[in-house]
Amino acid sequence: MDKDQPRYSPGQVRDAVQDVLSLSSRSLSVKEIEERVCQVLGPTPTSSVRSYLRLNTPDLFVRESRGLYSARGQATGEMQRDLSALQKWYDPVHFNSATLYHADCFDWLEQQPDNSIHAVVTDPPYGLHEYSPEQQAKLRVRKGGVWRIPPAFDGHARAPLPRFTTLTPEQLDDVRKFFFMWARILLPKLVPGAHVVVASNPLVSYLVSTSLADAGLERRGEIIRLTMTMRGGDRPKAAHEEFPDVSVMPRSMWEPWLVYRKPIKGRVQDNLRNWGTGGFRRPGREKPFGDVIASAPTRKAERDLAPHPSLKPQAFLRQIVRAVLPLGTGVIVDPFAGAGSTLAAAEAIGYKSIGVEKDNYYFDMAMEAIPKLTRFSPNGKR
Repeated sequence: MDKDQPRYSPGQVRDAVQDVLSLSSRSLSVKEIEERVCQVLGPTPTSSVRSYLRLNTPDLFVRESRGLYSARGQATGEMQRDLSALQKWYDPVHFNSATLYHADCFDWLEQQPDNSIHAVVTDPPYGLHEYSPEQQAKLRVRKGGVWRIPPAFDGHARAPLPRFTTLTPEQLDDVRKFFFMWARILLPKLVPGAHVVVASNPLVSYLVSTSLADAGLERRGEIIRLTMTMRGGDRPKAAHEEFPDVSVMPRSMWEPWLVYRKPIKGRVQDNLRNWGTGGFRRPGREKPFGDVIASAPTRKAERDLAPHPSLKPQAFLRQIVRAVLPLGTGVIVDPFAGAGSTLAAAEAIGYKSIGVEKDNYYFDMAMEAIPKLTRFSPNGKR
């Protein structure tokens, strides 16, 4: 081993191999495992990775006849992703300047050239548990699980909300690992100065934020979406009359969007000249881009176009999407495209965008929704 190569404990290499295989949507070759472990840990001896694979097969890993490895069972809880919904790989779908891929974002990102993405705007799964096949099946028939189905109000059915307070310590640790590995794979694909704006939730944003920073992205603050949600403010369950003046937790009136950036090269003006990135596009010459944006909940007319449980309104998204390309040029990527609302916002503004969605149900939804959301007018006219 090179004397300058860092030394890692067996436990560090072990955990990295387990996480790499658990997060993969397919079986991986030894070379692919080595490359992903190096992305997570940094330079790692090939012998350490190969020894760990050899010593822990078949207990933890399955070695297939083609020399590929996969994780066995639910070795790391929700980190073992079931991609059974990814039944086939479609050719990308094009919508003018937007392109939608039916793929797993980890695999898709690895295939992209370095320094090719100018910004990321995404609303990922805040955890992994609520987007597991079991919980998604319950959501789609509106029967329990981690998703809370609020009662109808004024004759309108309200959108389901995930119960983040139910996540176990293991599931919370999975959130940290998931976003750390995602950011490590994403980092080299970003151009210097590219911003990564990630929707989160007050209950788990600290985990996501720490993971992005640990992966090497530079924290640049948060954008606060001011909006009234259904989370919090309730009285103690089954004890409303006994404790009528008690709220279990603060009523949530805001949503954090984490702002990170790949470190710039030189000064901001140098980075803008060379890469077109490093700052935010101002709403007006005399008005800077701010970190607090007033936003109403997504209205029924918009949800009817794209019935995704986490759909964000175009009125808000278009402000974020416009801002992340400071010179109005480049490519915006949404690795967790869902119903395609980020792509629709980019289309409405005239930016080039790429979305990646692995779930069949949401991919099909996005193909229908992107043109409709693009034409959608936040003032109510379509």
